[in-house]
Amino acid sequence: MSRYIKDMLAKELEGKFAAVKEFLVVDMTGIDGITNNQLRGKLGAKGIKLTMVRNAMMRQAAASLGMAAATSLFATGCCTIAYGADNVVDLAKELKATAGKTVIKFKGAYLEGAALDAKAAANLVNMKSRIELQGDIVMLAKSPASRLASAIASPAGRIAGCIKTIADKAPAVEPEPTPAAA
Repeated sequence: MSRYIKDMLAKELEGKFAAVKEFLVVDMTGIDGITNNQLRGKLGAKGIKLTMVRNAMMRQAAASLGMAAATSLFATGCCTIAYGADNVVDLAKELKATAGKTVIKFKGAYLEGAALDAKAAANLVNMKSRIELQGDIVMLAKSPASRLASAIASPAGRIAGCIKTIADKAPAVEPEPTPAAA
């Protein structure tokens, strides 16, 4: 392949990944064509895309896009880039869940300007997603406020209970009849 063609393909990759800020690099070696197409179809329905790239061209494209840390992810072997979910944790979880028994090897990940190795990328599946973390934060923020409200309301409830008990034990007093005016 001529240098001119390689540069054109690298420019095409630059255009394709210009808007992508985080992605996973996986190895799909050993997956047959039918399984590959089915997997791509299921992921495509969820907005996740898989793109197989040539390492040298992707290194060139990543360097041009200011993703210098990502160039180390494309050193050797067959590389497929998975991208398109809300964040890389959701992407990893969805990829693992959709793949099922199909063996997909995580080679690395790129997020927030840093590259993760294969082990760290595989551990993304076990992390909490952004929505789960936001829920935890809301729960933690709400917990002291609800305890404070309970502590403030507790004495008033006890006093009301005491007054009710006293009122229930008191003898019933009939009102005195008022004399009729003459």
